[in-house]
Order: sequence, then structure tokens, then C-alpha cells
Amino acid sequence: MERIGVLTGGGDCPGLNAVIRAVARRAFQNNIKVIGIKNGWKGLINADTTELDLGSVSGILPKGGTILGTSRTNPYKNKDDVQKVIDNYKKLNLDALVAIGGEDTLGVANKLFKENKGINVVGVPKTIDNDLNATDFTFGFDTAVNIATEAIDRLHTTAESHHRIMVVEIMGRHAGWIALHAGLASGADVILIPEVPIDLDEVCEILKKRHARGKGFSIVAVAEGAQFKAGQVVTQEEKLDAFGHVRLGGVGERLAEEIEKRTKFETRVTVLGHVQRGGSPTAFDRVLGTRFGVKAMELVLAKKWGYMASLHGTEIVEVPLQDAVGTLKTVDLKFYEMAKAFFG
Repeated sequence: MERIGVLTGGGDCPGLNAVIRAVARRAFQNNIKVIGIKNGWKGLINADTTELDLGSVSGILPKGGTILGTSRTNPYKNKDDVQKVIDNYKKLNLDALVAIGGEDTLGVANKLFKENKGINVVGVPKTIDNDLNATDFTFGFDTAVNIATEAIDRLHTTAESHHRIMVVEIMGRHAGWIALHAGLASGADVILIPEVPIDLDEVCEILKKRHARGKGFSIVAVAEGAQFKAGQVVTQEEKLDAFGHVRLGGVGERLAEEIEKRTKFETRVTVLGHVQRGGSPTAFDRVLGTRFGVKAMELVLAKKWGYMASLHGTEIVEVPLQDAVGTLKTVDLKFYEMAKAFFG
């Protein structure tokens, strides 16, 4: 084992640099060179790389984002791009590739491994949405929840001062983990997630009851991918990304309009958006990212290709990549029903 590559793909999130640092430092301890692949799979298509050393990974632990850059490039959109990935893997003389990403990035990694002998891949799970299967938590999630919780805490005071309903739109395409955790942590009065269609009548009834008992303000936390009972996902536009995902956004605005129209209570909306991805990772995410990176290097040294580092309880274990991709991990509805007991 002499040379390994490492890439970060998909949406950025706090904790990525912790993983890169852990992978690199463990590799250096075993006299292995580390080639950083820039901008996810796009970097391997274009052979855009940089060799990492101790200086490259020094001081990056508390830094958000990724020093390698990222993209949503999907090489399987173009047969020629897949061949370029394979050719450049070989030209770079890589003995292994550590792919850090969510379902899309790891889905590509798994497919490359399955279809091409000699492409040695291990994975590290990353997504702020916490919707990746085969791991209890992904790094980046805890930071996103803390950011959303603090934002809602701040909105409480202005909502109470102006006697308003505040709708807070939180990230979460198909899974409402961030909205649910942040909503519970901040005491939101209503939490709406993609797993359960929005019942406007029920939402407005909860808000009216609060006002009737003297509560002149309310907080509604809604995941960006939440759907109305009779409608479709509210989107910003119909343009798809390389993995076929529609850009989401707008559900908060639509929800606020409907609430104000039905209740006559003044309603405002705040969209947290990409602020949830930014900034310094929490201590939990720094530690989890580091543990994942160390485990990834253990898999490389053991030549356990096609596996991913995973958190099960308090233990870091390996699981097959194929177990992590293909099906999203959505919110356990028993957890959501428990949360509903605190609505209103």
C-alpha cells in the first residue's frame, strides 16, 4: 500500500476536514502517500489532484466545508466519464480510494467497486440530513441541528414581541431528522416533516388553540421537503441536478401564506438554507469525523474493499457500502408521534 486517493462529494458539511485530516495522518503513520481529489468525482474525471502532506491537514480540524472542494458530479451520467475515472485511478497509481459522501457519492463508489475489478474503494458516510442507511448518525448532522436550534431560539423572542407566527424552513429533502431534532430542542409548537403530509387544518387548529389560551405567538418548524396533503413538493425550480434531484425550497413561504389566510394571524417565514451547512463543526462532529477517518484507514490497511465506516450505538464498525445506498433512512414515526405530544 503506497498511494491512496481521498475525495469529498455532494453537499458540503461541517466535519469533512476532520475526516480528511484523520485519513491523512493515519496514512502518513504507515508511510502511505495521500492524493487529494479535488471537487468530488469531477476531480477524478479531470485528474485534478493535489498531494496532501502534514502541512496540508494542519489546523483544519475546526474549519467548516472541505479543503478539497466538492461537486454534485455524477460520472454515470456519461459513459466516457466513467472510463475517465477508471483510467485516472490507474494513471495516479492509486492503491485505494476513500470516498466521503452521502447516498449519491457512495452510490457511485459502490457501483465502481462492483463493476470494475481493481478499483478499491472504502466509504465514509456524510450528510447533514442524517438520512443515510446503515449508520446511526452521520457527521454534519449534529452541527446542522445546533445551528437550526439556535436560530429558532432567537426567533422566539421576536415572535413573542410582535405576536406573530414564525415559520422556519429547515433543510431536509426526504427525511425530517434536522427539523424534528431542532424543533424538539427549541420547543417549536408545530414540526412538519417529509414523512408525514402536512394537514393544514390540523396545523391551524393547533395555532388557534394556542392563541385562545393566551399564547400570542407560535413557532412552526418545517422541513424543506415536506408536502401538503393534496399537493406536490414545493420547489424553487424544475431544474434537476446530476443525480436527478429537484431543487427544493418554497414550502415555508407557501405554508406561511396559508396559515395567515386561514387563521388571520400575522405570519412571517425564515429560510435557514445553506447557513446550516456552514461554519465550524460541533465537538461531536469533529470527534465522529475523526473516528470515521481512522476507521476508513483501518479498512484500507486490511484491504476490506467495498465497505464503509459506520456508527452503531457508540461503536465504529464496518458495513458493506451496498447496505448504505439505495434506500434512505427516514424518521421513525414513533419518534414523530412522541414529538406531537408536545405540539401546541
